[in-house]
Amino acid sequence: MERKPLPIGIEDFKRLIDDKYYFVDKTLMIKELIESQTIVGLFTRPRRFGKTLNMSMIQCFFEKTDESNAYLFDGLKISEYPECMKYQGQYPVISISLKSMKQATFEEAFAVFKDLIRAEILRHKSILFNSAVIEETDLDKLTRFIELKADKSDYNTSIGFLSTLLASAYGKKVIILIDEYDVPLENAFHQGFYNDMVNLIRSVFESALKTNPSLDRAFLTGCLRVSKESIFTGLNNLQIFSIMSTKFDDSFGFTQKEIDSLLECYGLENKSSDIRHWYDGYKFNDVEIYNPWSVLNYLSEATDKNSIPCKPYWSNTSSNEIVKRLIEESNDRTKNTIEDLINGTPVKAQIFEDVTYGTIDINSEYIWSFLLFTGYLKVISYETIGDETYYEMVIPNTEIKSIYKNTIRAWFTRKLNADSRKDILEAILNADAEKLEDLLCTWMTDTISCFDEKENFYHGFVAGLVSGFNGYVVVSNRESGNGRFDLVVKQRSKWHYAAILEFKIVDKFNQMLNACDEALQQIEDKDYEASLRDEQYENIAKLGICFCQKRCRVKSGGIDRFEY
Repeated sequence: MERKPLPIGIEDFKRLIDDKYYFVDKTLMIKELIESQTIVGLFTRPRRFGKTLNMSMIQCFFEKTDESNAYLFDGLKISEYPECMKYQGQYPVISISLKSMKQATFEEAFAVFKDLIRAEILRHKSILFNSAVIEETDLDKLTRFIELKADKSDYNTSIGFLSTLLASAYGKKVIILIDEYDVPLENAFHQGFYNDMVNLIRSVFESALKTNPSLDRAFLTGCLRVSKESIFTGLNNLQIFSIMSTKFDDSFGFTQKEIDSLLECYGLENKSSDIRHWYDGYKFNDVEIYNPWSVLNYLSEATDKNSIPCKPYWSNTSSNEIVKRLIEESNDRTKNTIEDLINGTPVKAQIFEDVTYGTIDINSEYIWSFLLFTGYLKVISYETIGDETYYEMVIPNTEIKSIYKNTIRAWFTRKLNADSRKDILEAILNADAEKLEDLLCTWMTDTISCFDEKENFYHGFVAGLVSGFNGYVVVSNRESGNGRFDLVVKQRSKWHYAAILEFKIVDKFNQMLNACDEALQQIEDKDYEASLRDEQYENIAKLGICFCQKRCRVKSGGIDRFEY
């Protein structure tokens, strides 16, 4: 099989085919669209799961152009269905992506929307301005859009207005494609102008999608269905195709069969298990799905260096701000459930398909629906009790688990305030076991923790608490004496005070005090003081610290004092 270049970041279907990139054939989605008789369809999938490329593919298939695009589909699955191919190149198409509307203010975001409308009008300028059926007043209005001089209210009906003119010019109803329609809503939610953006999107959609006689059909993509804000008010021809729908369940993301073909093509069959562990695990209806963005990025690197390990790619492209906010603002019950998720325990909750950015704060249980539809959870089973259905969900794969961990660490960082940690530093340097134990337990109770990393996690937790103080340095896992100490805190230049911390982890609470004694004995047996004595530190505190879940015990070995 020919090794074509991998289409990383290529979202233009025509370019992908013309430049002979590897294409995971999703053209049967078009057949399903035609057969479904969908008038307005909304596809909700996580970010970076191929929505934009599929929309570009749909545009290339249906759009009537000066030069035929039929050749793009030669040899693809859809070409085997002549009853579908008769639709190719037969419609005027309006195609707009809202993914760039991520500005800090509504005015800036609205300016971007104006540019998008202008660009789409210019794309059709030739047919519109050379049509004998377009009225002069309408051409004047188009000119105002192009010159960015249209009234603000004109933009509320801009897509509907353009569809009317295109339908007249072509003598054919219009197909409207709107990609990533909820990006401006998510951004506005974080930036504080949510209601203004909802009003704009609602007005635009009402004119374009509701009772529009020029509309043949419309397809939209996004992460979430948005109905609570009445963006789709009265749109009784709207069909939602979410990750829980039976239709189009294999149209976004890669199936196992598609992954097997990819691995065979690039001679990376030996990576099958690693890729499954890291990037599989999504479940759209009953179909197991891989994250396409992460798979392609990994394969690109692995073809150059077969030994390269898997790593997270999706976290670098998908907005995690909402996850951070949900975790930071959640109650204790939610925080504990997130800890359980990280450790492999499923969460059981109802799923609300119409959860939106505007309703997240209304019900704390909405967090699970949001995490499911944005790709941070997957359903493994469900149970109906009376008229309510409860879904059991887990973290999909290792990549997403790493996002939870990194989000939690970032949350720790923001919570750590130097003033509130001075007591911890002083307790360590003074070998005050009782005070240090109380302070650490308080921090662990008030913050999120995960336990799957064992000692490494607690080690990083304590290191974070004592880092960042002027005049002090924190050293981890450094050789000293006859071994490697866990953590040393020491003055940077005065050489008066230093402390050695040795950590232990146990499974049972009644083992904690003995483990502290073992830690102190290890400090002595391995002579961890050696390097500090060589540096002539005058006061060296020794502490044995043991963790068990969210509990902590501390024992002091006292302070060794030296005169040099």
